[in-house]
Amino acid sequence: MDTALTAFILICAFLVLLMTPGVAFFYGGLSRKKNVGNTILMVFLALGLVGLLWVVEGYSVAFDSQFEGTATGQFLGGFNQLLLGGTDILAQGSFVDGLPDMAFAIFQAAFCMITVGIIVGSVSGRIKFGAFAAFLVFWITIVYGPLAHMVWGGGFIGETIGALDFAGGDVVHISSGITGLVLCILAGKRRGYGRFNYRAHNTPMVAIGAAMLWFGWFGFNAGSALTLGDGVAALAAVNTLVASAAACLSWLVVDRLVTGKCTLVGGCTGLVAGLVVITPAAGFVEPWAAIIMGIVVSPICFFCISVLKAKIGYDDALDAFGCHGIGGIVGGILTGIFCVPELSWTEYGGLIYTGNLHLLGSQILGVLVTVAFVAVAALAIGLAVKAISKGSLSVSAEEEAQGIDVVLHGETAYPAFDGMD
Repeated sequence: MDTALTAFILICAFLVLLMTPGVAFFYGGLSRKKNVGNTILMVFLALGLVGLLWVVEGYSVAFDSQFEGTATGQFLGGFNQLLLGGTDILAQGSFVDGLPDMAFAIFQAAFCMITVGIIVGSVSGRIKFGAFAAFLVFWITIVYGPLAHMVWGGGFIGETIGALDFAGGDVVHISSGITGLVLCILAGKRRGYGRFNYRAHNTPMVAIGAAMLWFGWFGFNAGSALTLGDGVAALAAVNTLVASAAACLSWLVVDRLVTGKCTLVGGCTGLVAGLVVITPAAGFVEPWAAIIMGIVVSPICFFCISVLKAKIGYDDALDAFGCHGIGGIVGGILTGIFCVPELSWTEYGGLIYTGNLHLLGSQILGVLVTVAFVAVAALAIGLAVKAISKGSLSVSAEEEAQGIDVVLHGETAYPAFDGMD
């Protein structure tokens, strides 16, 4: 056993686990005051469901080698490691040389948790709690596990197509963003959408969540190197720093030019967008390229959130699609341009170094396959859950007006402390 690598991956896993509560605070601050408790609880629901389902079947579906070398193995790992079972509970090196399987399993569980938590942002403020729970159970099983295998487990996207995804551009951000988009369309618009002004109710809470995400993201990206011997983990950490910094500043500039003011919510959103865009490329690009990626992603996401969403008319409540879905797509494509050939997991490097379009084509195809697979699967699951939820995924207009915290959970985040609550 490689004790240094084991300690590193466990520390990174704990950092990534911190990101899910970070999402809860980030989304809680962005939501309306009467729905903040529900929003945070839905993220913790994701944490609870993944914590069990990943051990029960998710890890096996994603990373087992039962179907290796078969057509099924392009899309599924297998079922030999259900409940993290197998011949040896202390096995090591099954996926990463020198690393205990359990360390890799908890690291990957943390990835699944943050992915599922991101989805909450698109449907905050109106979705039925039970319907959302049912949707997540099927989504974790049918979408996330197979997608993780297709990208990282030797499956169709990573192996056959040859698309690169260092730490989750496809698996985490595009999958959660596209799922959020599908689900928010199925759930319908919030009461008064387009007429009411939905503003963040607690900007310091948004900043606290963003800070937790930023801190945890270094474990997210650096840990994805899965080694300490070649310097890639350090490169990924540096790229994470500069991309998020550049995107934060870039968003503030766009904010100032468009609205006349630099906002805390804008700076935090830009920070997250920069983290998203560098995720698929963190260990593949030089720091100067990471800076460019951070500068570029903010105006693109800003446009999608402030212009495109209004023109198309979908109600992505807290902009999970606009930030994570779009940011992940941008990052995946730019990886095909800026990837250093010597760092690539395939024999192909980025367009800017080689003049060869092969990797860029693979990146675009990988993104398209991810979008198509996730959209179709999420739509099917969403329609099924909607059918068994009396034809609606959302609470009634009256319940939404009263506030989901009180209606669904019987509590409020901000009691008056005057004896009347």
